[in-house]
Amino acid sequence: MAFLIKSMIGNPLSGIGLGGGGDKEEEAAPSDPAKAAGMTREEYEEYQKQLVEEKMERDADFLHKKAERATLRVCLRDKYRLPKSEQDENMIEMAGDDVDVPEELLKMVDEDATEEEGKDSIMGQIQNLQNMDMDQLKEKASATVTELKSKAEEKCSLM
Repeated sequence: MAFLIKSMIGNPLSGIGLGGGGDKEEEAAPSDPAKAAGMTREEYEEYQKQLVEEKMERDADFLHKKAERATLRVCLRDKYRLPKSEQDENMIEMAGDDVDVPEELLKMVDEDATEEEGKDSIMGQIQNLQNMDMDQLKEKASATVTELKSKAEEKCSLM
């Protein structure tokens, strides 16, 4: 923060480059990053190790999530007989063989599959017929028949 204020308010001629202006800034900044952060050398090294470990852990979690999504896409492609994607297969290989699809996503896919199976079966078709309004169905059928008759009468001179 002090650097920002100093650079904004500081000597307006220092940016011109008349020589000697940059030496003061280099001397003012400590050469040791631990001192700049206000820590001892050991604390700074431990802090850097923690940062590296946390980054590696985040990257591993991210890679695992991407592999889970790729696994789900592969399952969906198999289910709907779509062409396979090499990118998804490569992602799964990179993450290793221990990648499973999350349970929540599997439940969603299974629910969709059971709904489709129910609609495709004979019992599903019969249930659809039971849910239909028979009076409305009869009206539609009679309207269609009368419409066909009228069109046929228009086109055929014998009727």
